[in-house]
Amino acid sequence: MEIPRYGSGALSDVVPSLLAGLDVPGTVDVLGVPGARRVCLLLIDGLGWELLRAHADAAPFLSSLPGKPITAGFPSSTATSIAALGTGLPTGEHGIVGYSFETGSVLLNSLGWNHHGTSDHADLRRTAVPEEVQPHPTTFDRAAAAGVTVRAVAPYQQEGSGLSRAVLRGALFHGVYALGDLASAALDALGSADRVFCYAYHADLDALGHLYGPDSEPWRFQLSYIDHVAASIAARLPTDAVLTVVADHGMVELSEDNRIDFDTEPTLQAGVRLLGGEPRVRHVYTEPGATDDVLAAWREVLGDRAWLLRRDEAIALGLFGPSVAVHAYTRIGNLVVAARDTTAIVRTSVESRLSSFIGQHGSLTSAEQLVPLLFAS
Repeated sequence: MEIPRYGSGALSDVVPSLLAGLDVPGTVDVLGVPGARRVCLLLIDGLGWELLRAHADAAPFLSSLPGKPITAGFPSSTATSIAALGTGLPTGEHGIVGYSFETGSVLLNSLGWNHHGTSDHADLRRTAVPEEVQPHPTTFDRAAAAGVTVRAVAPYQQEGSGLSRAVLRGALFHGVYALGDLASAALDALGSADRVFCYAYHADLDALGHLYGPDSEPWRFQLSYIDHVAASIAARLPTDAVLTVVADHGMVELSEDNRIDFDTEPTLQAGVRLLGGEPRVRHVYTEPGATDDVLAAWREVLGDRAWLLRRDEAIALGLFGPSVAVHAYTRIGNLVVAARDTTAIVRTSVESRLSSFIGQHGSLTSAEQLVPLLFAS
């Protein structure tokens, strides 16, 4: 079990450490990052530390950069990790506790900001107001208030999305369509002022890892393209700028015989009110008084293929950070189930597309938790 190193080596420490070099009040560099007046933070979705080391030949530039592994945070899932970067807070404080979680009376999909697990995919931005679901000021808010020019360069579809409003507010959004305009927009941002923080995000590596597996030929080709883009940005950096490269999580390839289907397993369904999370990490919301029975049933089915923890046990282990805010506490399942090895708890009826993915992430293995923190200047 790779416990996230909040406060000394997790994604939530990255942006505050970088902003310390930009003289943003209240920020401290706990990671020992290079100080610079213009910073581009390039987030490569799905590029785990172990994957980068295993495929160094496909990414010679990234593999050559100085840096170290840090932990993603828990769950090691995209929305949670972007929230950690955008707020500078551990999961238990920002409250985006996974791919899907219960808030209010709905199971919220934190990427689509809609109902999860039903045929009703209605936009929930009016009822689950993003600025209320994640109420803390963002790192971008703080930087902008200190006079830093702040840009977010990301796929155009993400402009104004629930997640962007929740955790990236405070940045001027620049929507892009491909790797070419991602690089161009990032460099344009760095040249726009004397003190700049630019967040740039690329998602396609993660998408191909899900579809084909993180060791597949399509995934390796995509990694080589991203490596070229990172090298191109680095080659054109202003003299007082730094390119910082991170990832939001790693990935594991599932084995076909290790998929446990909640939708066809009555033993797992008994006493369960809602099932959140994703295949590698589940929030199990139980009926009143049923938690002990549900825990016993899940242990019988899963055995040593997962870590099974009551909510307060997971919190006490520090999985969500040193503390858990009131607004985040009940979003955590009565039981937290983190898969080990290549196990997944799928839902072939309710989450058919998600359940079909070859590559998955979210749990506490080093393959999923460890991500690179790299620098070029």
